[in-house]
Amino acid sequence: MFFKESWSVGQLAFSLVATLPAYLVYKLCLFIYGELTSPLLDLPGPPSKSLIFGNFKDVTQGDSSEVLEKWIEEYGSTIKYKGFLGKTLLYTADLKAINHILMNSNDYTKPEVNIYIIKRVLGDGIILAEGEAHRKQRKVLNPAFGPQQMRDINKVFVEKSLELRDMWTREIQKQQLDGAAMVDSLSWFSRLALDVIGIAGFNYNFDSLSDDPEKDEFGRAFSVTSKMGRNMNVMAILKYLIPAISFLPGGHDPEEEKAADTVDRIGAQLLNERKAAAETQGKDNKSWESRDILSLLVRANSMPDLPENQRLSDRDVLGQIPTFMSAGHETTSISSTWAFYALSQNKDAQTKLREELMTISTDNPTMDELNSLPYLDTVVRESLRLYAPVPETSRVAAKDDFLPLSKPFIDRHGKLHHELRMKKGQSVAIPIIPINRAKALWGEDAKEFKPERWENLPEEVSAIPGVWGNMMTFIGGPRACIGYRFSIVEMKAILFTLIRAFEFDLAVPANDIIISSKAFMQRPVLRTETDPKKLNQLPLLVRLVGH
Repeated sequence: MFFKESWSVGQLAFSLVATLPAYLVYKLCLFIYGELTSPLLDLPGPPSKSLIFGNFKDVTQGDSSEVLEKWIEEYGSTIKYKGFLGKTLLYTADLKAINHILMNSNDYTKPEVNIYIIKRVLGDGIILAEGEAHRKQRKVLNPAFGPQQMRDINKVFVEKSLELRDMWTREIQKQQLDGAAMVDSLSWFSRLALDVIGIAGFNYNFDSLSDDPEKDEFGRAFSVTSKMGRNMNVMAILKYLIPAISFLPGGHDPEEEKAADTVDRIGAQLLNERKAAAETQGKDNKSWESRDILSLLVRANSMPDLPENQRLSDRDVLGQIPTFMSAGHETTSISSTWAFYALSQNKDAQTKLREELMTISTDNPTMDELNSLPYLDTVVRESLRLYAPVPETSRVAAKDDFLPLSKPFIDRHGKLHHELRMKKGQSVAIPIIPINRAKALWGEDAKEFKPERWENLPEEVSAIPGVWGNMMTFIGGPRACIGYRFSIVEMKAILFTLIRAFEFDLAVPANDIIISSKAFMQRPVLRTETDPKKLNQLPLLVRLVGH
């Protein structure tokens, strides 16, 4: 014991380096055996571009959905491609196979490498939980995301949208660009969404719209952890494949660790405050302060009729806070940005939407009033279809299985297959955007922004296994996005408020805006921007309506 405790850092590093070759040989043997016995060998697919990177860069840089759509057109709906270090990966756009995967969530779980990377941002919340842990968390969380709760928090969506409206009005007066102002919509919507999830999620006011979000300790820490998730690079994957790298000099980022500790510390403080408030106010208190998502979660978790083995631990509840912040902030801000991008290029749709919104006589609509506007609903649906914030998702087979296929494939020997054998541990990528804009499902105009298509949908889209709107944006099955109503109502409130007040145009040529699917999200990138920290933006020109 004394010998082990007296080891120096140098001795520990030497020991790690000395055992590394044996570990690598062991992993290499497992990898080669898996590749040689893989059922995917018979599948068609694109040739590998690199011995090291395979097709990895194709699906992690730029608009990966465009690449995948071309592969589907050329090789079929179920294909193979090469990942990092030449690993053979499965990709299927077959709706029958996807439905089988999503409905059997115990048999198809999230890949460990994805969990490793995303966990740094999302924590141990419902998005990463599996099996019984996921079912238990979802049961307690469901009431906090139901229709009635959305009615209650809609006022936060509207109030923050009005605050942004007033700030953009002042920007117009300040900039005086021929009666307009240029705004980075992605940045502003990100600040709005952070304020919304702070108040609606756990009654915490980041006040990022009216102040620098970096001034708030919680907001500053969240900014750091958010960037961690965007830095999905080769080193992050190597750390997953070879954990010993994290123990070497430079293997840890002190700023990231400090930020994660800050999120945990403030999260624990918020949780303790909600638990104390629940005991003081009682379970039937109807005040807004007691109806944020965290408060509802705490109360639901303490209901007397909930069996002890179904209750969440404090650690489980605490893990939801970074999940709420990331999922409720990034996806909605990106979705809203793409909606205004689409409307800025389709002035007829923008005008038609504005005319409908003006039929409501108040600046403070209820959720039911927002939902009564049919063209607003179709604009939101079409935007979420065409510009889903998450381009794809992945699963891993937890056991040997057979994937049923609606479109059989012909293997390299010319044999027709109506199902695909899955080995335990085999990962499969599931497209979201390519299905949302597949011409075979949506028609030849599938890649065009046409809200009117929702008035008469093609029959083929009914087979898409999504929880909402005949699309894959929120996926489907037992693991469908629990917060989809939150995102939809927030988008409607933002569009309602800003389209009534302003006319929108792109501030740069449309060709200067490109799509980047880096780090699991589809963000706009300004092609002409030279500062790497400012690449993700969408500049818009805003003018007061009628000016």
